[in-house]
Amino acid sequence: MKICHLITRLIIGGAQENTLFTCYGLNERGHRVTLLTGPPLGPEGSLLEEARNRGLEIRLIPALRRRIDPLRDLISFCAIYRYLRREKPDVLHTHSAKAGILGRLAAGLMRRRPRVIHTIHGLPFHPYQNRILNFIYIAAEKMTALFTDRYISVADNLIVKSLAAGIGKKERYDTIYSGFAVEEFAAASRRKSEVRYRYGFRDDEIIIGKVARLFHLKGHEFLLPAFAAVKKEFPQSRLFLVGDGILKPELEELAENLGVREAITFAGLLSPREIPEAISAMDLLVHVSLREGLPKAVAQALAGGVPVVAFDVDGTREVVIDGVTGFLVPPQDSEKLVAAIISALHNSEKSQAMARAGQQFVLNNFAVNLMVSRIEAVYEKVLDD
Repeated sequence: MKICHLITRLIIGGAQENTLFTCYGLNERGHRVTLLTGPPLGPEGSLLEEARNRGLEIRLIPALRRRIDPLRDLISFCAIYRYLRREKPDVLHTHSAKAGILGRLAAGLMRRRPRVIHTIHGLPFHPYQNRILNFIYIAAEKMTALFTDRYISVADNLIVKSLAAGIGKKERYDTIYSGFAVEEFAAASRRKSEVRYRYGFRDDEIIIGKVARLFHLKGHEFLLPAFAAVKKEFPQSRLFLVGDGILKPELEELAENLGVREAITFAGLLSPREIPEAISAMDLLVHVSLREGLPKAVAQALAGGVPVVAFDVDGTREVVIDGVTGFLVPPQDSEKLVAAIISALHNSEKSQAMARAGQQFVLNNFAVNLMVSRIEAVYEKVLDD
């Protein structure tokens, strides 16, 4: 098959890693794969050079940006349309909101268009966004649904929300979990002591961690006060924040005001290769984002056998089954968040048993080869229809 993937930008992030793992896997299976993308702008880091070094054919669209920009969006649309007309791929597989809309519109204008697949990594409309922007995104998704042969969602919950908004038909949706190198996280757990020493953590300290950009809707404003409360119960606890972003100065100030700045390690931006070891240093991962598709950090922690406390948003409950594979907390409920963290730390044997159950689920469902096989099967099905 001749396959074209399209994503807005190749920053360090779950959707981008999912896309690259898919492209690499399809290349290895003998398909001809090209990735179209915009510049990896922003503080989140870039995966562009790594993808090129691994031999992936990449076509850069300089005007493609995440933010709405009518002129740049028109230029990007024309570039995508010209590429599709010239190269005539069998399959166009789009990712992310902007690229998904522009790519599907471009394909829809072609007389003989490729089969179009769109992956929903996270919905572009959500309750924390203003109504006008939500309306625009929902309208755009309904329009591009006319040119979408199949949807792949990283969580069942996203399908429910998408259908509730009137986007597409139920029979055109498939759930395929976002694969990652699960074995690397399982193996990293064996180097726990070494990694903790490297980050300056003592053996008697309790390391509570979070992996996320220091950005809006990631929930750090709930985590830091919760950590301050937990530290009164567990004075030996430390907070390990993996990720960087525009909110770092604000969060450092909040930590100072709460009197816990000295107990917090801001690890900064780490490459995907460093994440397995960073998670292995944790005794508990706390995920408090207010909006997710299916949080990869949660699946990664469980793959490494690390207990999890998480806000019950979007697809989180498909991995964190409350009381079975982890602790679920209602979003923005600070009191219950503190209680869940304290319970997880007081009942370490139970927490570890739940983490082992979660580890087995993740190892069975999040392997890259499994994801690629399922996506390849979707391509074959739409081409046969």
